[in-house]
Amino acid sequence: MKNIRTNLVLASAVLLISACASQPKSTSLLDQVRIDYVQAQGNPKIATYAALEMQSATEALAKANAAAKERESLETVDKLAYLAKQKIALATEVASKKSSESEIASSAAIRDQVRLDQRTQQVDQARLKAEEAERSAQAARDAAAVATQQKNLALDNEAQAQRMAAEASARNTQLEAQLAELAAKKTERGLVITLGDVLFGTDLARLNTDGTRVAQRLATILQQNPKRAVLVEGFADSTGKTQHNQELSERRAAAVRDALLDMGVARERISQRGYGESYPVAANDTAANRQLNRRVEIVLSDDRGVITPR
Repeated sequence: MKNIRTNLVLASAVLLISACASQPKSTSLLDQVRIDYVQAQGNPKIATYAALEMQSATEALAKANAAAKERESLETVDKLAYLAKQKIALATEVASKKSSESEIASSAAIRDQVRLDQRTQQVDQARLKAEEAERSAQAARDAAAVATQQKNLALDNEAQAQRMAAEASARNTQLEAQLAELAAKKTERGLVITLGDVLFGTDLARLNTDGTRVAQRLATILQQNPKRAVLVEGFADSTGKTQHNQELSERRAAAVRDALLDMGVARERISQRGYGESYPVAANDTAANRQLNRRVEIVLSDDRGVITPR
């Protein structure tokens, strides 16, 4: 294509130079054709789309110029000029047609690209919506799974709590039945077993045979209920010196503690205190009442090992 354009330029120059050099015959038609030819050369569409047609027009015009130079008849010159004119017109028409076709094709390509872009955008939007829907669905599934797990866990916890409550109730019922043999009483502080004065020697801090038997039974119950602890509290009546009564209450509480230790109850489960003449359960006005005040009370803890303080 580049060679054709170069040839056209060279041929045009030769034609124009030869036409002017020897002052050949010329006609108005040939002059017009020459003008048309120059205009066609300046048309970029012809150079792009009708280079071969323009080459043919150049050759035709060269023949017309040659005839004029050779001073052939005006009729011959006009025939050749007319032929060149037709070929120039053909080149112009071909260039115009191909240019239009190219523009149409370009427009069609642009429309196709626009449609493709729109379709691609629609596909992308549909894909994004599908992905969002899948994420939402997965989130819903995850939330449902978590809710189910939480529900199952709550049911398990409730069932376990019910089992534990039932087991605790059964243990308490069993414990109460066992302690009933020891005449245990329910109080605000819990179950309390009272060891009366008759379970000790007179004015002594040593359990007698019956007292030891009660302590053994209590030790067995504590071993069967390892979460329970005991507080052993000693008391005295108001007869005699206060200091003596205080010490006697402490020794008797310690005697019960030592008996339980000897029978296998762990030391950390047993506490003891002596209160002396404090907290009487009856007036110290008769021998029978004073005997009631001379006692050891054993307070059982709850399942957590907690004992309500006095």
